[in-house]
Formats: sequence, C-alpha cells, structure tokens
Amino acid sequence: MTFELLEDEDSLTVRARGVDLFRYVHRPVMDPFEAPKPYLHPVRTLAGDVVTGYRPHDHRWHKGIQITASWLSGQNFWGGGTYLRGQGYVDLPNLGTMRSLTVSAATGHGRAVITEALAWHTMAGEHWIDEHRTLTAHGPGADYWTLDVTTSLTNVHDGALTFGSPGTQGRELAGYSGLFWRGPREFTGGAVTGPAMGERGDWLAFTSAHDEVDRFSTLLFLDDPDAPGHWFVRTEPIPAVNPSLAFEEELPLAPGDTLSRRYRIVVADGAWTAGRVSRHLADHPW
Repeated sequence: MTFELLEDEDSLTVRARGVDLFRYVHRPVMDPFEAPKPYLHPVRTLAGDVVTGYRPHDHRWHKGIQITASWLSGQNFWGGGTYLRGQGYVDLPNLGTMRSLTVSAATGHGRAVITEALAWHTMAGEHWIDEHRTLTAHGPGADYWTLDVTTSLTNVHDGALTFGSPGTQGRELAGYSGLFWRGPREFTGGAVTGPAMGERGDWLAFTSAHDEVDRFSTLLFLDDPDAPGHWFVRTEPIPAVNPSLAFEEELPLAPGDTLSRRYRIVVADGAWTAGRVSRHLADHPW
C-alpha cells in the first residue's frame, strides 16, 4: 500500500487508494470546556466509510479518536464535568489543554508516520506532562488498514501525578481514561467480540452496519501487550471503546518518570467474525 500525506496549517491527512483514511487535527480550535487536544476525525475504511463520531450532542468533547485523561490528580483533560465521589459530575475550573509543540510526517516503506511533541497544561497554566506521540498507518490488506499509536508521558511537574477515572472516584463501570474511540451515531447497538465492560483482555472488536450504504465495518482494538488493562466499552446508549489506563485502580507517575503505552487499531471493511479476528491476530503479531 502506498500512502500520501496532505498537510495544512492545522492538520495532516493520510490517504491511500484514493481514500482519505484519516485527518489528524493537531492544532484544534474548540471551547475550553471540551479540553482542547489533538484528535483523529474523520477516520475511514478503505471503502470510504466513516467510523468515527465528532462532537455528538450527548458529549461534545468526544472527537473521533483521542488520547485523554479523565482524572489526573484532580485535573480533567477529558472535557465536560468532573466526577467527584459522592457528588456526581460537577463543572469545575480544572479543564486542561494538550498543546502540540512540533509535528512532522513522512511516508515510505508502505507506511505513513506522524511524530509529535505535546505539552499538557492545566487550566491554571501549569505544565504537568511532556508527551511524545507517534501515529503509524500501514498495511497490507485487501479490506483493512492498520493504525499503531504510541505515547510516552513524562511527569515534568514538581510532584507525583496520579491517573484515575470516574471509576476510581466511585462511579461503577465508568473507568474511562486514555486512548478513546467514539463511534458514529449509526454504530449504536453494534456488536462486540471480546471482553465485556470492565473485563481484561488483549483485544476487542466492534462491528456495526452503516446508514445509507449496505455495508458493515469492524474496528479491532489491541491493548498494550506489555501492560494490558481493563476495557471500557459501550454499544448503548453510545458506541465507545477505551483500553483504560485506570479503570478501577489509580496509576501513579513520579516526578521525572515516563509512562509509555502502545496500541493498535485495525480498520476493516465488513463484519469480521471471531474466526477472522483470530486468524488476523495470528498472522500479524506485534
């Protein structure tokens, strides 16, 4: 597969076989309540079908595929209200921003690679985390393409930081934190193969039909094989998948330490069966 790159001031688009596979917006313009951060949207299959949602009316801060943190030592890099134990969701002046400092992209050897340096700042302007991120699109596949995501988060704050989630704050089965996919509205009620909400597992597949066209799509998510966690997954009332950093237990990060994770997302045409998923995993190990 040969990849092309289209660049403008605020985003990078990766194209293959005449399809814009994804647009990565690294300098977003959005309301501070949505915790500004880079995102991928739209993401498309090789057939050209969109498999991400953007600013849905139920959660305006959900934007395609993002790396986020719903709770970081009391700060909210996710967007919206912050869940507090015994109080529920509360709108607080604690919404952070992930600022893209430098971004570069290149193609060759059957892949497209985007490399980025980011700085995480609290609403008060404190610089807490330096992040190094890579997005790598590659093949091969007659009916799929693959996105590898790696992130390294370094604590540059003068004290320890703790990753958490509404789940660690007491909300049952709400442990979302980290790499997060929001599907399009038409994917509501889709089928999940793999772990259920809150379970551990190496991978999870989400399949659904599209509106307007007589086609299905499947997204296969692989958690970091070196640090698999619990899955946050919903088909109702919204389609969402997240291999959580901190589903039910907080994750500390000491000053100067780095937290690294890698993920893989296979974007496929059609409704993949469990057998097709198993064969793909066997044929394409990490």
